Amino acid sequence: MDTSPISVLQHVFGYDDFRGPQKDVIDTLVSGQDCLVLMPTGGGKSLCYQIPALVREGTGIVISPLIALMQDQVNALRELGVRAGFLNSTLGFDQVRATEQALLAGEIDLLYIAPERLLQDRTLELLAQARLALFAIDEAHCVSQWGHDFRSDYLKLDILEQRFPAVPRIALTATADQRTRVDIQQRLGLTQSPAFISGFDRPNILYKIHPKQQPRKQLLAFLREEHPGQAGIVYCLSRKKVEQTAEWLVQQGFNALPYHAGLPADVRQNHQQRFLREDGVIMVATIAFGMGIDKPDVRFVVHLDLPKSIEAYYQETGRAGRDGEPSTAMLLYGFEDVVKLRQMMAQSQGSDEHQRYEQQRLNAMLGLCEITTCRRQALLRYFGEEHTEPCGHCDTCLEPVETWDATEAVRKALSCVYRTGQRFGANHIIDVLRGSDSEKLRRFGHDRLSTYGIGTELSANEWRSVLRQLVANGLLEVDPEGFGGLRLTEACRPVLRGDQTVALRKDLAKSRSAPKPKTGYTDDPLSQDGEVLFEALRQRRKELANENGIAPFMVFHDRTLRDMVRQHPRSLDDMRTVSGVGDSKLERYGEAFLSVLQAQAQEA
Repeated sequence: MDTSPISVLQHVFGYDDFRGPQKDVIDTLVSGQDCLVLMPTGGGKSLCYQIPALVREGTGIVISPLIALMQDQVNALRELGVRAGFLNSTLGFDQVRATEQALLAGEIDLLYIAPERLLQDRTLELLAQARLALFAIDEAHCVSQWGHDFRSDYLKLDILEQRFPAVPRIALTATADQRTRVDIQQRLGLTQSPAFISGFDRPNILYKIHPKQQPRKQLLAFLREEHPGQAGIVYCLSRKKVEQTAEWLVQQGFNALPYHAGLPADVRQNHQQRFLREDGVIMVATIAFGMGIDKPDVRFVVHLDLPKSIEAYYQETGRAGRDGEPSTAMLLYGFEDVVKLRQMMAQSQGSDEHQRYEQQRLNAMLGLCEITTCRRQALLRYFGEEHTEPCGHCDTCLEPVETWDATEAVRKALSCVYRTGQRFGANHIIDVLRGSDSEKLRRFGHDRLSTYGIGTELSANEWRSVLRQLVANGLLEVDPEGFGGLRLTEACRPVLRGDQTVALRKDLAKSRSAPKPKTGYTDDPLSQDGEVLFEALRQRRKELANENGIAPFMVFHDRTLRDMVRQHPRSLDDMRTVSGVGDSKLERYGEAFLSVLQAQAQEA
């Protein structure tokens, strides 16, 4: 077989042509140069090192931080006919020895290794004896102290440049702002190497952000009305909330599983396997679950708590729709999230500079939640990418936000915070404003303040919205050392003096399902008969996956099955033109899917 990059792409992976900067990245690596790649999830990052590893002589070493996923990554490659393996702590002595011998014999194309294992002297000595094609450092933002998922083992990966100077290196990530990008280049010795930065936009994802009102009710409506029977991830901040939410979803009739670092390893592995291999599973998880998830048909990602940064939010929402099909990212957030995250940051052992940076990133995340303009424009602007037109495919574009002149209410709230001593939380401030009959208020003498009872025109929820937006807009701050006490900032002075008006967004009484977009991303729907055939192909795929002990998407992605429906190939030669059908899969599965297509044609 021709071993040019385009031939490998077509015959091994089954795609006609490269996307975006893939060809330039691959050519750079094949020529022996190092490079940095920033490409959104689902943009085809893995091909940027997999194809050069197959084109160049020797084995490609992939440094991946999540041991639990290596087996599935390797299985997916083996389905393509690629000789792949991994080395990690899940293997027994004989398996390790066999993999090492295969490496030295040149019988492995791609070998996945966790960073902590790579750095062991024994592993470095093993690699020094092998013929190496390249090093791929996946999830490269882990190397940066400014990255949202810093890992100390990644700091030592500069040893690759020292010990293997002739082996090209590629560092890849989907999420890195300018500061993190520079840190990656400096720490990995890539400052003189080309950087390939793709657009961050994921046009198939519909972004929706709502204030928490009745979170479980909001989640239930979202799952039943917008994504019935589909696979997705629900992120929670605490392990306890993960378990409670998963249990509650099961009670509501959903196939939901918990996942967090506190669960036994065998339970985590079982739940992960079920999520990858079964249809319609909802994984309720902390952020311990997700990095490197290869499941392409995750149709939604829900955050039931506020992420601590836009980087984290982008990374986690990016696990939806890796196959390019329409998907949704919904975030529910509340004032209590801000308090909890501020307190967690205050307890951090990081330097003062690092803590300040974390606070800035949380403020940016809050700002994204509270904006009244296009979410996608703001999200992309954070990563340095300007889009001149609103996207037409986020909640604020589809349902323009109503605002109101909140100047008088804001002055009342700020005055109340000041007169109560700038040390009480939102609930206490609201009780004072609404004139609640409370023993706590009487104990502090707050029932005698001039601000007592001056805010009865707004409900408790409306005042909560006001205070939340004042924090997001920088007019109030949360005391991280205390118990969520509110304090005035310098920015509030013009408002209190009457020199500045304030418009705030109106929170809807309930979160409505967003209408179908009029612009932006649109999918090419199948006909009614096409959907019937698509389901028949999915059923055949599931049978084949079960027979081979692999996840269904490792046989073919949904997108490949939809292409089969549209093209309706009548022979194996015809099947070669279907996107995602390479030589190995054609030989292994071609006849099975042709028989389904032919049966449907005979019935028509």
